[in-house]
Amino acid sequence: MNYQQTLDYMFSQLPMFQRIGAAAYKANLDNTIALGNLTGNPHQYLKTIHIAGTNGKGSVSHMLASIMQENNLKTGLFTSPHLSDFRERIKINGEMIDQQYIVDFVEEYKSDFETIKPSFFEMTFALAMKWFNFKKVDIAIIETGMGGRLDSTNVITPLLSIITNISYDHTQFLGNTIETIAFEKAGIIKPEIPVVIGETNPDSAPVFIEKSKMCASPIMFADQEVKVLIDGNQNDLSKMEVTAFVRSSVLKLTSPLTGHYQVKNIATVVAAMHSLKTIYTGFSDFSIKEGILNTIKNTGLKGRWQILNESPLTICDIAHNTDGISQIVTQLGKMSYNKLHFVIGVVNDKDIFGILNILPRDAIYYFCKADIPRGLDPIKLQNAAEETGLHGNAYESVKKAKKAAEEAAQENDLIFIGGSAFVVAEVV
Repeated sequence: MNYQQTLDYMFSQLPMFQRIGAAAYKANLDNTIALGNLTGNPHQYLKTIHIAGTNGKGSVSHMLASIMQENNLKTGLFTSPHLSDFRERIKINGEMIDQQYIVDFVEEYKSDFETIKPSFFEMTFALAMKWFNFKKVDIAIIETGMGGRLDSTNVITPLLSIITNISYDHTQFLGNTIETIAFEKAGIIKPEIPVVIGETNPDSAPVFIEKSKMCASPIMFADQEVKVLIDGNQNDLSKMEVTAFVRSSVLKLTSPLTGHYQVKNIATVVAAMHSLKTIYTGFSDFSIKEGILNTIKNTGLKGRWQILNESPLTICDIAHNTDGISQIVTQLGKMSYNKLHFVIGVVNDKDIFGILNILPRDAIYYFCKADIPRGLDPIKLQNAAEETGLHGNAYESVKKAKKAAEEAAQENDLIFIGGSAFVVAEVV
């Protein structure tokens, strides 16, 4: 098979949760263990950092990877989903995995896949581990796909575990209370391995504290150890200036990730780096500053409060659940514009009314569907929105919705595009 045929095989022959949803979910690690045995268990030879959480884990993963690169460490980065290129999921020092290696990997193990029947994510994780080991990375940043306890990535034993935050998402798999979701995320906490928790939540904190005690794992709550404040007026749309106070240190930081919700992620990253200093020597405050400053340049991160156009100002963000969308709405409320044009599409297994109920009432909406099977029909989304007092037209594609918004918007209006990573993937 050539590269495109290989991708077609991966996407179509094996179930992919991002595209089809529940049918692709595996509630155990059996396949991952089988794939590890098949490929020589390459994850056992890697130094890793493991990151779970409802929101923010992608931003935290990329910032940490950038800091590692600034420390001259050959850094692997495994994330999901991808936006425009499958290979975005597997990078070393910001460079995507070689196409030929993917082809060779699938060709070598294809007959075994027919027996094991791994999910798309399980196979992709196995591919990443083998690539990172083959390329002899110094450290690999590993982001969970969903949850933690039963996530394919949970076969690794990291140097540090990080759980960014807990809110409601994938409740059909992880549970419908904060405590049960926290229990699943806490599954990445390993015996005697330090863990950093991004946010203190009264419902989830006891779960993490109990698990860390059981594992004799040092635990740190980032928001209790690090205070991050946005500095003054932020006039430059391409960067955000913040000050981080951590113990006896004061760090002046510049972030190219400008969403105000990144304040929490930066605090988590700074706390993680201070925890890592006890394991890895040589990390300096300067490398933290440079790593955060150069996150986009070093890793190629997209879709986080990303500016697509300045006139009219057009912004996209992959926030896709009630917690993430509420942070977007808060930031939109702090901005100045004449009219808000909101291009939105969602997947059909989200809390649709939970999202719609927190959206701005006075915006003009452009309802659309990303080009994936899980995408919610735009007419159904429009009808649900009407029930909550939101008004707009439905469009059969993201492209057509975006075009309609651009044609309607005046120079001093704001266009926001989001609701799903798959919507954003079609505009970045």
